[in-house]
Amino acid sequence: MNMEIERKYLVNNSRWQGLFNPVDAIFVQQAYLSADPECTVRIRVTETEAFITIKGKSQGISREEFEYTVPFSDGLDILRLAGTAIIMKRRYAVSYKGFNWEVDEFLGDNEGLILAEVELNEDTENPEWPDWIDQEVSGDRRYYNLQLALHPIKSW
Repeated sequence: MNMEIERKYLVNNSRWQGLFNPVDAIFVQQAYLSADPECTVRIRVTETEAFITIKGKSQGISREEFEYTVPFSDGLDILRLAGTAIIMKRRYAVSYKGFNWEVDEFLGDNEGLILAEVELNEDTENPEWPDWIDQEVSGDRRYYNLQLALHPIKSW
């Protein structure tokens, strides 16, 4: 069984700005083919790769996850078939105190939102926060990517 265990955090925009160059980020587009909370199916396309991801129902900060590479051109076609809005973001990879963080700076309808995620080996791990983290939002559904596709922050 493949398990995803991750914590999610709000990033303080003013402390984050200027730390990393946007040219070092990966541009990501993603949308959902299934928005059923019991089993979501997502397509994610970067500048050069595409992935389809199937995720089970969240149990705290854990859930089953299966991710597969698909041909890039197929990924672009599947993105157009998605039943949700397309989320656009710049993703940064940041290593901090032994943990790998992914920081997403959202664009489009979610512009202004910056979220950080850290994947864990166990749900009891609680990594030290970088100084650009404001608060943990792991259990707040509004910040799930699926919810941001369905209800972007511009509608809050």
